[in-house]
Amino acid sequence: MADGPSPILSDSIRTRFEQSERAWLRIYLGAAPGVGKTYQMLRDGHLLREQGVDVVIGFVETYGRADTEAQIKDLYAVPRRKISYRTVILEEMDVEAIIQRRPQVCLVDELAHTNVPGSKNHKRYQDVIDLLDAGIHVMTAVNIQHLETLNDAVSLSAGTKVRETVPDSFLKRADEVINVDVSVEELRTRLRQGKVYPPEKIEQALTHFFRKGNLSTLRELALRTVAEEVGFKAARDRKVEGSQKSAIPERVMVCISPRAGTDRLVRTAARISGRLASDFYAVFVESSDFEPGRIAPENHARITEFLKLAQDLGARVIKLKSNKVADALIEFANRESITHVVFGQSARSRWDVLLHGSVLNRFLAEVTDATVQVIPLQKKERLRPK
Repeated sequence: MADGPSPILSDSIRTRFEQSERAWLRIYLGAAPGVGKTYQMLRDGHLLREQGVDVVIGFVETYGRADTEAQIKDLYAVPRRKISYRTVILEEMDVEAIIQRRPQVCLVDELAHTNVPGSKNHKRYQDVIDLLDAGIHVMTAVNIQHLETLNDAVSLSAGTKVRETVPDSFLKRADEVINVDVSVEELRTRLRQGKVYPPEKIEQALTHFFRKGNLSTLRELALRTVAEEVGFKAARDRKVEGSQKSAIPERVMVCISPRAGTDRLVRTAARISGRLASDFYAVFVESSDFEPGRIAPENHARITEFLKLAQDLGARVIKLKSNKVADALIEFANRESITHVVFGQSARSRWDVLLHGSVLNRFLAEVTDATVQVIPLQKKERLRPK
């Protein structure tokens, strides 16, 4: 990586956050480990320090990368909090110490990290929210695979499930999202040179996560996500300024059920809502089968989980009481002028549909103005109420 002034700060980041009415948040987004997110964040931290800004490191993980370690230089790192967990002592970012120190800017790495049990917050992004609420500006870094709504796309491409995630609503809280990008070949070269992982992990990484096809997909997702965020913020600014109003406001609805795979529906709807900068509703119709004492415990647990996920991703959770599920969904969609709907479809037999009817078919017949996306759900994983 070339030395010299960072082009990202050419228009004076200091001026921007000093004029902000709230604590300012910048996210460095990358397609994969090794693209240079932490490196760039540290360089920008130094440039701010040279402009007279009080900058501290809240938490930075270098993974032994010499280039990254060299960028820490004389930036002050707030001592980490030591937490005893089982038989070991682990370290976490000391949020209380940072707030007490009250720097102007704090650098926070590994945004999707899950904190050690016993910490105030479950996730590090929640620690960042605490810093922002305390009036401290934050620069932080995360890889695209940790974005909640991209879980399914990354799992399909990389063949692995990403368990540590950040909700998309946090990304929308950012004042700036910076895509730190390098070509696929450049990233694989860095890997071979030992700049990403230790030597014993290089060959496995090249044939798995760092495959050309997977990196290309992740890079495309990162570029597209940043473009969508730019569009979202531009639309939001126009709305605030009253310079452009949509003739037909977009509204997205996802239909919640206890079926396995509904979390994928929620993430799909959240992505659609993000692209459209729209209102987002997660709707669950509570029939008599789901009343206390009648609902199976596993069904209740799944519904709670799916509604919590939807809320974390920015949805307004709506619970409707009705034994006529189709009628309730149709009435809500018409009343709220829903424009996009995400349904899950189980693999039911034609005889079953003829005998009992189909909520989806009724909805399609009666809500003709909405775009409906249907995502198949696996029949064998379907759970039924007692």
